[in-house]
Amino acid sequence: MNYRYVALVFTVVAVVVLTPVFAGAQSETATAPRTPWGEPDLQGVWHSSGVTPMERPDEHQGRARLTDEETALLRGEAAARAQEVLLAEARRTVTGGSVASYNSFWNERGTPTDRTSMLVDPPDGRFPPLTPVGEIARSNGDTRGDDSWEDRHIWERCVTRGGMPNAMFPRGYNNNFQVFQAPGYVAIVHEQIHETRIIPLNDLSAVSENIGQWNGVARGRWDGDSLVVTTTNVHNKVSSLQPWSIFNSASGSGEGMRLVERFTRVDEETIEYEIEVSDPQMYTSSWTVAYPFARMDQPIFEYACHEGNYAVPNMLAGARKAELAERSGR
Repeated sequence: MNYRYVALVFTVVAVVVLTPVFAGAQSETATAPRTPWGEPDLQGVWHSSGVTPMERPDEHQGRARLTDEETALLRGEAAARAQEVLLAEARRTVTGGSVASYNSFWNERGTPTDRTSMLVDPPDGRFPPLTPVGEIARSNGDTRGDDSWEDRHIWERCVTRGGMPNAMFPRGYNNNFQVFQAPGYVAIVHEQIHETRIIPLNDLSAVSENIGQWNGVARGRWDGDSLVVTTTNVHNKVSSLQPWSIFNSASGSGEGMRLVERFTRVDEETIEYEIEVSDPQMYTSSWTVAYPFARMDQPIFEYACHEGNYAVPNMLAGARKAELAERSGR
C-alpha cells in the first residue's frame, strides 16, 4: 500500500532499463513450478496494474501491444508524473493542506505494461454493444439514493469489491491477493475487503440455481499448466456492466452471468490471467479481459473498510434530517 507506492517511484527507472533483460530471461524459463503433489504452483502474493485502460484508446486501434521503446517511454513518463505528484503533496503538507481524497501515499496503480487495453476480445479492444436492458441501465447512470442502505453500492457498503467479475479487475489501489493451494482446492484471498474465493477442483455436486453469491459458485480444473475456473450462480444484484462503480445495489445482471477464468503461471514472477464474461442481460455478446499478475515479496495487509460502519449510517441519518426539515418547512 503506501510504502509499496513509494518504492515504485524510485524503482520504476530500473524496471524500464532492465525490462529487455527480464523479457529475455522469461522466454528461457522452463515449465511452471509444481506443488509437492504435482500440480502447477500458483501460490504466493500477486498484484496487477490498474494503469492499462480497460478499453483500447483511439490512437492505438489495431494494435494490441506497444513496442519496447514505447513501453519504456510510458513507464518513464509515469515515474516522472508520480515523482511530481509526491513533491507537490509534500509541499502542500508543509504549507498546510486541505481535506480531500486519498493522496499518492495510499495509491498503488502499478506499472504500465506493453498492452494497449485489458480487453482483448472483441479484437478491437472495445466492449460489445449493450442489450436494451443494458442501454437502460447505462442511461440511468448513478441511481444511488438515501432511502435505505440497500441503495448504496455493495462496495461502498464494504460487502464486496463489486462481486465477480469486478473483484478481479485492478483499480487505483489494493490490487493484491494471495493464492493458497491444497490437494483438490485453490483459495484466493483478496487484500481489499479480504474476500476469499474457495475453488474446488474435484467433481462436487451442482449448487441450486436459486442460491446466488456475490462472487458466484466456482468450479476449477487443470488444463495443462492453466487453472480454468468456471463461475455461475453470481448474485442477481451483481452487475458486470462497465464502469461498474456507478451502479447501486439494486442494479444487477440477473442470474444468467457465466464466467470462465484462466490462470497460467508463465514464469517464476508472472501469472497470465484471462476472464471471459458472458452476461446476456447486459451485453449482446461475451467479452474477454486479460492482463498479467506480478509476484510480490511483501504480505497482503489488513484492510479496514469503514464506509459501511460510519459513512452509510451518517448519510442515511442526514437524509432523514433533511426530510424532517422539509416537512416542517425549514
